[in-house]
Amino acid sequence: MEKTRPLLILYATETGNALDAAERLGREAERRCCPVHILSLDEFDPTSLPCEKFVIFVVSTTGQGDTPNPMKAFWTFLLQRGLSRQWLEKTRYVVFGLGDSGYQKYNFVAKKLDKRLADLGGTAIIEKGLGDDQHPSGYEGALDPWMSSLWTTLYNENSLFFPKGLDISASDIKMLHSPKVDITYLDSHEVHPQSSAEIDLKSFEKEIVRSRSMLSGKKSSDKSKPDCFLKMVKNQLISRPGCGKDVRHFEFEALSSTIKYEVGDVVEILPVQNPEVIDAFVKRCNLNPESYIIVKHRNSGDFPEDGVTNVPINLKRFIELTMDIASASPRRYFFEVMSFYASAQHEKERLEYFASPEGRDDLYQYNQKERRTVLEVLEDFPSVNMPFEWLVQLIPPLKTRAFSISSSILVHPNQVHLTVSVVSWTTPFKRKRTGLCSSWLASLDPNQRVCIPAWFHKGSLPAPEPSLPLILIGPGTGCAPFRGFVEERDLMDITRDLMDIKPTPTSPILFFFGCRNKQNDFLYKDFWALHSQKGNVLSEEKGGGFYVAFSRDQPQKVYVQHKMREQSAKVWDLLSKGAAVYVAGSSNNMPADVLAAFEEIVAEEGGVSREAAVRWLRMLEKGGKYHVEAWA
Repeated sequence: MEKTRPLLILYATETGNALDAAERLGREAERRCCPVHILSLDEFDPTSLPCEKFVIFVVSTTGQGDTPNPMKAFWTFLLQRGLSRQWLEKTRYVVFGLGDSGYQKYNFVAKKLDKRLADLGGTAIIEKGLGDDQHPSGYEGALDPWMSSLWTTLYNENSLFFPKGLDISASDIKMLHSPKVDITYLDSHEVHPQSSAEIDLKSFEKEIVRSRSMLSGKKSSDKSKPDCFLKMVKNQLISRPGCGKDVRHFEFEALSSTIKYEVGDVVEILPVQNPEVIDAFVKRCNLNPESYIIVKHRNSGDFPEDGVTNVPINLKRFIELTMDIASASPRRYFFEVMSFYASAQHEKERLEYFASPEGRDDLYQYNQKERRTVLEVLEDFPSVNMPFEWLVQLIPPLKTRAFSISSSILVHPNQVHLTVSVVSWTTPFKRKRTGLCSSWLASLDPNQRVCIPAWFHKGSLPAPEPSLPLILIGPGTGCAPFRGFVEERDLMDITRDLMDIKPTPTSPILFFFGCRNKQNDFLYKDFWALHSQKGNVLSEEKGGGFYVAFSRDQPQKVYVQHKMREQSAKVWDLLSKGAAVYVAGSSNNMPADVLAAFEEIVAEEGGVSREAAVRWLRMLEKGGKYHVEAWA
């Protein structure tokens, strides 16, 4: 290996954890005098992979074993049949995966990537590492020992990787590199700000694009530009008041461009943070809320001047649109950097301990388990005075929140409906927490004109053809996308009747819904009852049906999988007629329990072994007829 050739670290992330792990690997390598080059997989040319002698992959698994978006093109390339089994014969690689063992397909992406690289002739440096969110220390519980093994193996193979050896001196630990961003400050009189009365949708759109492009360090793109702005027109509580669950039905109309989506699609919303929290953060960090800034990344010397990221933006507005002050917990490196700026010795020592391998478990208990926010952490260490450059680099970015759409655009032109459970919980130390986006939406008054940035995209549930029989399983808010399925298919039936179109009626829908109590959280009860009436899309006369599992209304808990088994003949009949299966809801045990119920039904009703039933359902999934959309 050439002395100056950097170690390549490729990552694919959806939430930022894989990037965090990749950067941690990079910092630890650089501390041992090993140069690194860190790239997202969507920035890497896959045709050059055989030219790389050593590659570290850090990849997350999303949803039900799904590949993160930045990895999709790379993965498609690797699956080409034209690639030989010797294609990577000169490449040594290693894979670290980030997943959650609470999901059925735990770390599925890392496992299949590791296998495919081996199939193409690559040689693993060490066994793949699998980080688990369920571990008491999160994914770092697996990363730390795995990383130590990786450095030892690389050093034993070629000491030029680490020319000064594997041990890190105390001076190296106490050395802090410069932040990755430069910030230019301007006074308000140096720019020409618009008054709040002058800010229209176009200006708001430009602010979003400009601020989020500055934060990412990438040229502005259509992805950062909202598809449209929404206005809430309905905010309705659909669970019983005081029952312990707050579930809302929201309706929105487009303020800007026309809404375009299909049933099964997802809308992402950029939430608004509490203004009081933003003001407290600005005050705590001694920032001037009236100043204007331009943020540039130091490693982007050839960053294209696109006329967007070069335009100043108000500092407070930048924080509101890009930095998650109010809900996200800072990462481990945040505490390490804080320790360099703590003037009180006892705070400095505690921060250094949190950032050390010995303090990892205590940090997890203090930070992640309590879901402490950035502001809360800064307030716990009042002597820390971090430069804004570090705060911009290290504070988790404000992310959009994704929701399954619960309407059909054909039934509600230029509207989108959502079914949202307002998230709230109590931490181990009895702190009350609420979800940033869901609680903000629940607080909105439809009579006020609040502009909501929105992005529409495909989810895991493709819109079904009208002729396709459907078996739907959607407990709780998992019913959201199926409300759109049902009302769209009903509209098609009505349209056919009005136009006197004869034979091709829509195919039946068999829907299994679940909730705790009939009186408390039977969501859209009247809607399902209407469509279950004789001749309607959910009616038994049409070959479908609607069945509800009330899990807490009797001594023995009853879930959707129990109702499926009760209707096993009907389920098998529709499966035999080519039905597609759609499952939506909580990711805990439900998807696995539902799949197990299908395996039993196929085996018993089809007269085959359980193993044959498993293979049959796998073929159903490969054929695009078994879809799951689950969330934590």
